[in-house]
Amino acid sequence: MKYIIALFKKELLLEVRQQYTFYGILLYVASTIFVLYLAMGQPESAVWNGLFWMIQLFICVNAVAKSFLAESRGRMLYFYSIAGSVDFIISKLLFNALFMIVMNMLSWVLFSILLGNPVIHTGRFLGINIIGGVSLSLIFTFLSAIAARAQQNAVLMVIMGFPIIIPQLMLLMRISNIVFADVVQQGLWQIILLLIGLDVLVVVLAVILFPFLWKD
Repeated sequence: MKYIIALFKKELLLEVRQQYTFYGILLYVASTIFVLYLAMGQPESAVWNGLFWMIQLFICVNAVAKSFLAESRGRMLYFYSIAGSVDFIISKLLFNALFMIVMNMLSWVLFSILLGNPVIHTGRFLGINIIGGVSLSLIFTFLSAIAARAQQNAVLMVIMGFPIIIPQLMLLMRISNIVFADVVQQGLWQIILLLIGLDVLVVVLAVILFPFLWKD
């Protein structure tokens, strides 16, 4: 556990000191939402929901997916000498999950300011935001680890990620529909448990498969 905490602190300190990733993504989100506001004003709830999760997908691709692609071979060799593969991948998963939760919250604030806030159940949407941010970050962190070991081939990450992320986005948008209506949909908890199960599966696969990538 101490290696995981140390590696997590390293990721956090690098982000705090450099900050170009955070502010670059924040500028991208703010400018995109502002363009949407100029184009359509304040859309209806279904359009608002779809736009929100598409923005989260783009945030994840531009920020979280580069977490391994930005690591040099020499730095990876250094981490290999001081920590285990499981410690390293778990620290990456935790940091990227935290980063996506923060970006989701900031995106929600900007959406509410410019595109309105049709959310009726704020507490439920907050929970869905956290689950959705964690889900997206877990998948793209794992895909980034595979792509980084495949000659830094980002195209491979896109090819592998497309059939995985589309069903997840559909689940997230379906779950999110409950916050725009007074009536709770049937089977809601089954969908949430399915999404959490997919997240657990991604973590298990990362813990099992990453040691083989780590040795390369």
